[in-house]
Amino acid sequence: MDRITETIIEADASVPVIRMTRDFAATPERLFRAHTDPVLFARWVGPDTTVTRIEHWDARTGGSWRYVSAHDGTEYVFRGCFHEVRPDRIVQTFTFEGDPDGVALETLWFEDLGDGRTRLRTQSLTESFESRDAWLRSGMEVGVDDGYAKLDRMLADDAV
Repeated sequence: MDRITETIIEADASVPVIRMTRDFAATPERLFRAHTDPVLFARWVGPDTTVTRIEHWDARTGGSWRYVSAHDGTEYVFRGCFHEVRPDRIVQTFTFEGDPDGVALETLWFEDLGDGRTRLRTQSLTESFESRDAWLRSGMEVGVDDGYAKLDRMLADDAV
């Protein structure tokens, strides 16, 4: 099986979906914890140039979340609801409060590759192709790549 060491970001041509795939040198349990523990999540999410503050975090089925990422004195607020939280999958909504009508439905899958490795697959379904394409033009890949690089370092240092 090929190992995916960089994030693959793909736009679906038939539905307004963004799919991402990346492998991590960690068990599914550790990767799941990094996505559900608010202290850990705040340490790795987003671009290197931002600092994230968790305002609310209830990582359980039916729970919700809200966090603020700050960069050069400007704050960017994100929020959502956890629709399902289980060890192999998280289903949640995602909203940037600067675009409150732009709600995405996200699914994350934690696939055990064996040998202490996990493949993370994510899918974000947006309301329209225009919304999806705006996300792709926003530079989101910088935040994704920086965040996952920080997560890789945390996993290597046993910080998760």
